[in-house]
Amino acid sequence: MKFRLIIFFLALFSSTALLAQNNENENLVQFSGMVLDGSDQQLYPVPYTNILVKSKGRGTYSDLKGFFSIVVEKGDTIVFSAIGYKTVEYVIPEDLEDDRYSIVQLMTQDTINLPETVVFPWPSREHFKLEFLAMDVTPELQQRATENLANETLRRMRNEVVTDGRENANFYLRQQSREFYHIGQQPPMNIFNPVAWKQFFDSWKNGDFKRKNDD
Repeated sequence: MKFRLIIFFLALFSSTALLAQNNENENLVQFSGMVLDGSDQQLYPVPYTNILVKSKGRGTYSDLKGFFSIVVEKGDTIVFSAIGYKTVEYVIPEDLEDDRYSIVQLMTQDTINLPETVVFPWPSREHFKLEFLAMDVTPELQQRATENLANETLRRMRNEVVTDGRENANFYLRQQSREFYHIGQQPPMNIFNPVAWKQFFDSWKNGDFKRKNDD
């Protein structure tokens, strides 16, 4: 009698697990598509776009041609984000009858307002040089230029100003190309690099390694 009860509960548990697995499989969707730049009429791919399933901590990214493919569930919210573009969210329809779904996601460039710049036109470069040397700059402009050209200001601007989509993709491709160039072997050390030795001797001659006395 006990053996029959055990067999009954095992069969009931297996059927329940199988039913839940079938329901879960029916809720899965192969989500794929293209990510394109829709800022103007000429569409071109947005490579390496981050594609994240919101609140689930998993995702993927588009390839060099903007193509992506990921398994999601019906009703999931998909977040598309790329450096230099506005973040876009897309909700997978819950009433899908097919287990495959494709879209073309358009991304628009995120506009960054730069500080105001005044351009002075001159007839020629030589005329500009003469006028520039003879220009009377007020102390306020001198102070502003000194602050803008300070090393701390330039360092902060380099860290805060984000790169656009193309710059980010080029940086990623350069890193990937550098890794592929030395694949299967150890990267060469700078001690065998003649360019690094020349830079070292030039810095030594210029006194860059001398300790600066504190004021």
